Amino acid sequence: MASRAPLPKARPPRLDFATIGGLAVALGGILGGLVLEGGSITDVAQHTAAFIVLGGTLGAVMVTTPTNVLIGAVRKLRLVFFDPAGPPTEVIEEIISYATKARKNGIVSLEQDAENIPDPFLRKALYLAVDGTDLQELRRMMDLEMAVEEQRTEACARVYEAAGGYAPTIGIIGAVLGLIQVMKHLSNTDEVGKGIAVAFVATVYGVGLANILLLPAANKIRTRSRQAMELREVMLEGVVGIVEGLNPKLIRNKLEAYTRGHAPAKITPARRAGAAATAVAD
Repeated sequence: MASRAPLPKARPPRLDFATIGGLAVALGGILGGLVLEGGSITDVAQHTAAFIVLGGTLGAVMVTTPTNVLIGAVRKLRLVFFDPAGPPTEVIEEIISYATKARKNGIVSLEQDAENIPDPFLRKALYLAVDGTDLQELRRMMDLEMAVEEQRTEACARVYEAAGGYAPTIGIIGAVLGLIQVMKHLSNTDEVGKGIAVAFVATVYGVGLANILLLPAANKIRTRSRQAMELREVMLEGVVGIVEGLNPKLIRNKLEAYTRGHAPAKITPARRAGAAATAVAD
C-alpha cells in the first residue's frame, strides 16, 4: 500500500505589528509624559507593586475560571500578538482550484487533495463532500463545529475581560497596603517614602494593566474569532458550491464578496446556535 503524502505545513502566523506598536505607543506616551513632567522611570519601577497587582489579579482569575478555560485562554493569548489567518484571497484561489478539478474529473477526484489540506476545517468539509454527505447534513455539521469554536474563543476572551475588571481593584488594595506601611513608619522618612511609592504605583499598575493589555486583549481575541469565522464561511460556501456543481467562475464571484467586506449573511450566530441545539437534541 502506498504511503500517504505528509500534510504540508500550515502557513506560519504573522506578527501583529498593530499590537506591538500599540503597546509601544501606550507605554511610550505614559513614560514619556512622566519624564516630561520631571519624573523618572524608576519612580514607577516598583517590584512590590507589580507583585501585588499581578499576583492578586491572577489569583482572582483562577478562582473564577475553570481550569480548562484558563488553559485555553493562555493559549489564545498568541492571537493578540500573531495573526494566524491568511487572507481570504488565498483560500478562494485554493477552493477554485478544487472546483475546477471537480468539474473536470468529478468530486471524488478531490480525495487525495483533501488529505493534503493543512486547515482542519476545510479538510473535514471537503472529506464530507467527497464521501457524498447530504448537503444539509454537511452544512449542519460544519455549522456546529463553527459554533463550538466560537463559544470556546468567547469564553477565553471573557477571562481577559474579567482580569481587566479585577486589576484596578487589586491596584487599590496595593495602595491601601502601601498606606498602611506609611502609617506604621511615620517617624521614618525613608519608609514613609517607600510606602507612598508602592501605594500610588500599585494603582497605576492595576489601571494600566487593565486598560493597556487585558481589556484590549479580550477585544483582539474576539476580532480574531470573527475573522476566523468569516474565513471558515468562505471555505464552507466554497465546498457547498463544489457539491452543487457550480461553475468555478460563479463560485469565485460568490466568494469574492468576502474580500470586498460584504460577506453574505448566511451563517449567522443564531443559525450556528440552532445547529448546536439540533445536534444536542439528536
